[in-house]
Amino acid sequence: MKQTTDGKAWRRWLGGTAMALGATLALAGDALAQGLTWDDGLRGDAPERYTVVRGDTLWDISGRFLRHPWQWPEVWQVNPQIDNPHLIYPGDVIYLYDCGGRPCLGLERGQGQVRLSPEMRTIPHREAIEPIPLEAIRHFLRDYRIVDDPEALDELAYVVGGDDRRLLSGEGDRLYARGEVPGGGRVGFYRVGERFHAPVSGELLGLELEGVGQARRERQEDDIVVLEVTRSRQEVRNDDIVLPLESRELVTEFIPRAPDREVEGTILSVPGGVQFIGRLEVVALDRGRRDGLEPGHVLRVEQQGELVSDPRTDEVLRLPGEEAGLVLVFKPYEKMSYALVMRANRTLSVGDRVHSPQRALSAALR
Repeated sequence: MKQTTDGKAWRRWLGGTAMALGATLALAGDALAQGLTWDDGLRGDAPERYTVVRGDTLWDISGRFLRHPWQWPEVWQVNPQIDNPHLIYPGDVIYLYDCGGRPCLGLERGQGQVRLSPEMRTIPHREAIEPIPLEAIRHFLRDYRIVDDPEALDELAYVVGGDDRRLLSGEGDRLYARGEVPGGGRVGFYRVGERFHAPVSGELLGLELEGVGQARRERQEDDIVVLEVTRSRQEVRNDDIVLPLESRELVTEFIPRAPDREVEGTILSVPGGVQFIGRLEVVALDRGRRDGLEPGHVLRVEQQGELVSDPRTDEVLRLPGEEAGLVLVFKPYEKMSYALVMRANRTLSVGDRVHSPQRALSAALR
C-alpha cells in the first residue's frame, strides 16, 4: 500500500479492511483482539503533525487523531532512542505515519529535549503533560479510599481526644489516638462515609472513607499514640479513624485504553451527592480489580432508557438505553472503583450502565 499520512485515505483503507474482516462476528472479534482493524478509528481531519502545547493532556492529543481515545496504545509507537518516550512535553511533535500497513503515531522531541554531549538537556518530569486533567481527581486520590471489609474498622486506630481537652482539632494541634499506628511516615484521619452495595445481589462492595486531615506520629505510650496534625480539610473529631496514607498512583497509569476483557457494570454513586453528572465529575462504579479494571481503563456509559406506559396494556416499559459518555477508571479497588467522566453527550445519572468499548466496536463491525 502506498504510504500516506492523509487521514481520509487511512479511513477508506481501514473501512475496507473492517468490511473484509467483519464478514462474520468471529472474524470481527479476532481482528479486534489482534488490533488489526478499527471502526473508523482515525479522525477524518487528523493532522499529519501536531505540536504539543502547555495545557494539553494525553486525552486531548488522542482526540485530535483518534475517534476513540482508548485506542491510543494501539497506535502509539515509542522510540527506544528517546529517554522516557511515554512522557510527552510541550514542544514535542506527534506525527502520523504508515506502520506496516496501519496508522501509527510517533514522537519527535521538541526544543529542549535534544542531546548535548556529554549531557542531555531535558525538561523536568513535572512539566510533562498530564494524561488526564489530574486536578479534577487530585482530591479523590489524596482523600478518598475504600475499605473492602468494614468489620476490619474495629481493629483500626482511632482518635480518643485532643490536647487541652479539645473536641475538635486542626492544623498544628496535638491529639491522641488509641490503637496500632505504624511508626515512620505520615498518617491520615478518615471519617466513615457511604456503604456501597451491588445493585442486584446486594453484596457489600466497600465502605467509603473520606480523609479529613493528616498528621505525623510523635510517640507512643502503651496503646496511646501522640500525633501532630499537619494538614486538615475539616476539624478532626473523636472516633475519626487513623490509617497510613495510601501510596500515590503514578500518572503514567492513567494512559487511556480499553479493558483487556468485557466489563459490564453500573454507576453506583457520585461522591458529594450530585444528582446529575457531567464532564469531569467523579463517579463510583460497582466493578473493580476482580473484574479486570485497572487505572486508565475507559468504559462507555449507557444512559438508562425512560420508563413509559404501554398505551394499550398499561404495562410499564423501559425504553432501550442510549450511549451517553465515557468514564476513565483512576482508582480501582477489589470490588469497586472511582472513575472520572471524560465525555458526557447527555446528562448522566446514578444507575446508568457502563461497559467495555469493544462491545460497541464489535457491533459496528457486524
